[in-house]
Amino acid sequence: MRIAAAQTPSVAGDIAANVATHLRFIAAARAEGVQLLVFPELSLCGYELPLLRTCALTPDDARLAPLRTAAIAAGMTVIVGAPLLDDGAAQPCIASITFTPDGGSRTYRKQYLHDGEQVHVQPGAIGAHAHALHDQRYVEAICADTTRAEHARAAADAGASLYVAGVLISNGGYDADAALLRGYAGQHRMGVLMANHAAPSGGYAVAGKSAFWAPGGALLAQAPGPGDYLVIAEEDEGWHGRTVPVDAA
Repeated sequence: MRIAAAQTPSVAGDIAANVATHLRFIAAARAEGVQLLVFPELSLCGYELPLLRTCALTPDDARLAPLRTAAIAAGMTVIVGAPLLDDGAAQPCIASITFTPDGGSRTYRKQYLHDGEQVHVQPGAIGAHAHALHDQRYVEAICADTTRAEHARAAADAGASLYVAGVLISNGGYDADAALLRGYAGQHRMGVLMANHAAPSGGYAVAGKSAFWAPGGALLAQAPGPGDYLVIAEEDEGWHGRTVPVDAA
């Protein structure tokens, strides 16, 4: 089985441009035989908190139909970052939308917020649900979720063998956040996949360095810095990893 982090750039508030970028990465991942592809936090609009209400999406938004079609064609589970505004909610959630190879979709809402995010968004409900993928089970996380040990512990308790996170991590925060992720891989014996942004977003200079840590904590693959990359992990009698640059459009 092959999984991958898509280290992508996002154009602020431009859903159409970002969908095109996602399609480029899905095509590159399909060529590599990837079965689960994870994009960064808010990959479809950028980490642009003041824009989230106007950028709010739902899985059946017509603008996202090409992503659903691409997931079906590739036989791939694709997790993209998007704001969701539920009916009757006062604020949107920072969330993800998953498109599955059978044409279905589901959503996940970020459960823990960074300081300042609560001005623009509300958290999702606390809880962990593990999704089956071949002989693995994965639990999603979005950025600040990964800074809370209880989130990773709940994933392990739910039976996760993989912990997959879409994030925005700056240069200054990378070492501390990566240490936490490595620690979860070691403590809970889960593979940990992290997809970071490829270029600045929301005023933050991102670190890039999307990565995969094998169960036990060994770092098997890491992007060298910012830029367009797939970080691929493959399970075949043990985990192996590699990094593949993705050509610009």
